[in-house]
Formats: sequence, C-alpha cells, structure tokens
Amino acid sequence: MRKIALFIALVGCLFMLTGCESQAEKVSYNLSQQADNFNVIRQLTVINCIEGDVLFQMTGKMSITADTADNQLEVIVEDEDGSYKKHYIGLSDNVTYVLEDLGENNVSKYKYTLNYNPKMWIPVEVQTID
Repeated sequence: MRKIALFIALVGCLFMLTGCESQAEKVSYNLSQQADNFNVIRQLTVINCIEGDVLFQMTGKMSITADTADNQLEVIVEDEDGSYKKHYIGLSDNVTYVLEDLGENNVSKYKYTLNYNPKMWIPVEVQTID
C-alpha cells in the first residue's frame, strides 16, 4: 500500500512539472524553429556604433547563429537551385547587429538581398591602360 501511495505521489509531481513552460517560451521556440527552417523573412542590419553607419543589410529567409566564441554571426541562406550559402559576419565592440522578423510574405524562400554601404569600402583608384 505504501509503494502505491509513493507511486501516485511521484506521478502527480511529474504532471505538475510538465506544465511549467510559459506561453512566451513556447512561442519563442516555435518562432526560432520557423526561422531556422527558412519560413520567415528576416532583415539583418549590421551597424558601426562609432560612426552610427549601417555597414550592410541582408533581407530574406535565413538562419542565423551567433558564434560568441569566434565573435561572429553565421548566416545560412538557400539559393534557387537548392544549394546553401554561408556568410560570416565579424563582430567587435564597435560593431553590432539588429535582427528583425518581418513575417511571412508571398516571396520565394530562395531569394535574398545583401546591401553594402558604399561609404564603408576602401577607396580604389583605377588606371586605364590603352
């Protein structure tokens, strides 16, 4: 009889612990899964905090991982032909990023755009040889 009471108490405790996850945690997990499966359009903006300039912006369906050990972002996008491309974005104490989920649109998950700020490129002089 004592074993049965102990078993029932143990099962009751397990049922009480299963409902501890908040709705916000569930929603956060589900949104992360949808984004990592290339189902959500996101916009990534990388900012130079010293100058206040946008270094570049990337928009599309992408999966992003923050690699804190290497101080970088790893961005994976899928092309039309089913191949994947991985972009690395170096971060520092004066470079940060903002990631915004733009929601779902009727856009191909294989398309993405990458816009660089032209002021951030090193000036190059071109010589024409006849």
